[in-house]
Amino acid sequence: MHQIINHITDDDLYKFTMCCAVIDNYPRTQVRYRFIDRNNTIYPSGFAEELIAQIKYLENLVITDEEVAFMRRKCYYIPDWFYTFLKGFRYDSRWVKVEQDDAGHLSVEFEGNWSDTIMLEVKVLAIISELYYMMTGQTCKLDYDEYYKKSYCKAERLIKAGCSFSDFGTRRRASFEAQETVVKAMSDCQKESDGPGKFVGTSNVYLAMKYDLMPIGTLAHELISAIAGMYGPQMANHLAMKAWAHTYRGALGTFLYDTYGWRIFSLNFSEDYANMFKGLRVDSGENHQQLDLIVEKYRSLNIDPASKQVVFSNGLNVDEAIQLQRYAERKCIPSFGIGTHFTNDFQDVTPMNIVIKLLAVKITESWPFFCDTCKLSEDHGKYSGDVETVKRFKEALHLN
Repeated sequence: MHQIINHITDDDLYKFTMCCAVIDNYPRTQVRYRFIDRNNTIYPSGFAEELIAQIKYLENLVITDEEVAFMRRKCYYIPDWFYTFLKGFRYDSRWVKVEQDDAGHLSVEFEGNWSDTIMLEVKVLAIISELYYMMTGQTCKLDYDEYYKKSYCKAERLIKAGCSFSDFGTRRRASFEAQETVVKAMSDCQKESDGPGKFVGTSNVYLAMKYDLMPIGTLAHELISAIAGMYGPQMANHLAMKAWAHTYRGALGTFLYDTYGWRIFSLNFSEDYANMFKGLRVDSGENHQQLDLIVEKYRSLNIDPASKQVVFSNGLNVDEAIQLQRYAERKCIPSFGIGTHFTNDFQDVTPMNIVIKLLAVKITESWPFFCDTCKLSEDHGKYSGDVETVKRFKEALHLN
């Protein structure tokens, strides 16, 4: 089986930016993650062994001078010391435990230093997705010439509609080639189109480098969930914003607010942070309702919502993005991060519905126990964590 991940930067930018913030703020924190397959997929016999082999291949990855030079040029906000860390960083397959039961269900868990294991999530998800199609014989359905045309058409429609949009599709892509096809098609379309919209870039750092695009990303629910496990969910958003501001000094100012729903975030979103952060990302809930709540909050703080960016990333397709653009363009500065619809939209191929979530944390290695945590987004179907932890967090946050 060929090696699926061949570059350290074949990863989403937010894993690098969060890793940097973790080292800066929580350098000794230990974590546990768990793989979740929302479709309860039956994986082919021998899948676990092949996945272990692919994770072992990650140990060979070393960041190149070219990758470091690109990140220094495009990611000006990352402090220089972090590149010294990346040059010495090596994956270790011992951080990962993989099992497959007799029925074919897959179990994957990570445990170790947060600053190390944080770099596994996107790569392992991308491996699982691509490996599944390889081992089930579906790669013959991936017609990349047709997919280039399909992706170009998507970009053309979005640009004509005035949408600013990015590729967020690394985690559940059909293959590396599928994502590269999308990025190339959309980059070409941007150069050849004269519409009011814009293909802004891609979350994938390697592909951003290859096509001289802007790597896009800030942070994920993981940061807030870990802080909530250590200190409690009531002030987790505030502490996350404080840590982020400490590391990035106002740069990378798009905050993902829905880890524990809008209500508790709104209580944490004070005027100083509302002014500091350039905008918010909507990743769950009904998009129009969430935008209206955001607009109302900014107005309550005497901030013009039209001056703030709102990034929509909640499982969008092209039609939904265009419709949202029309609704949002007079209320804020809308933009769109689109993932699976860009990188896994082949005919007769069903996209995977897989995630890896942080479920337990301890603030230093000297603690004798982990503290469970969870995520309570605006979509109940996106809750993660065991039943008792979810119940406890909901009670702490006075959620019904």
